[in-house]
Amino acid sequence: MPQTHPRVPTVVVLTALALEYAAVRGHIEHREEFVHRDGTRIEQGRLAGTDWYVALAELGEGERTAASLTTQLIEWLRPEAVLFVGVAGSLKDDIAIGDVVVGTKVYGIHGGKWAPGGFLSRPESWPGSNALVQAARSAVRDMPAVRTHFKPIASGDVVLADAEARIAKDLREHYNDAAAIEMEGSGAAHAAHLSGQVHALVIRGISDRADARKHTADAAGSQERAAAQAASVAVEVLRKHHPRARASDSREGPHTGGDHIDFRGSTFYGPVIGKQQ
Repeated sequence: MPQTHPRVPTVVVLTALALEYAAVRGHIEHREEFVHRDGTRIEQGRLAGTDWYVALAELGEGERTAASLTTQLIEWLRPEAVLFVGVAGSLKDDIAIGDVVVGTKVYGIHGGKWAPGGFLSRPESWPGSNALVQAARSAVRDMPAVRTHFKPIASGDVVLADAEARIAKDLREHYNDAAAIEMEGSGAAHAAHLSGQVHALVIRGISDRADARKHTADAAGSQERAAAQAASVAVEVLRKHHPRARASDSREGPHTGGDHIDFRGSTFYGPVIGKQQ
């Protein structure tokens, strides 16, 4: 039976791409790499000026991968919050490359039914944590260099590079309030929702306009710029959002037991993880 000990305040920051990971990584101090028994790797370190320990993961692309690995990381690390931070395509004319969209909710866009009359959409959505959305609203008031929008985000396993494609028309018809489109947010949000205990928020920098000019924008460095903007907002959200009180954490129970890391001394409990040599 693993030893039980008070938790340390942990937030998991998820990314899909290496450039998104690098944008967040530069904000994290005293990083160490840890490996789950199934091979998933994180870097853990401190966010200066806060009480947070940040566990940073690069998951790869796709909704299913995000859902599966987010579940694994929540069970392993027992975080208080999960942020998905990265890039997205704009779905609105007034949301420009370099802007940031904070997801007030995330749509899973592929649910539906094909009927004789065509495709009947059956939307799913997951709201962003009110506490994190409020922290973001407060944080960006002091970030005049970052143009931020609080809007829904559409999420599905598709790269949209044609504004006249069938899926683009479906988005305009069935998800008309969605401001951006990406691939992983719904998987992460669904996993966080099922955990029942974790605040979750998707933060996306706009790297293209989800049209035929996507590759041109990407080649001009728009993804790096968008990732940096999203990372800067995520960091300021965590400076505003404080960890929960630790008073009850010394009790035996689902939040304190299990196999996880004591980040304070890099001590390991149980067989599920090992420090990378």
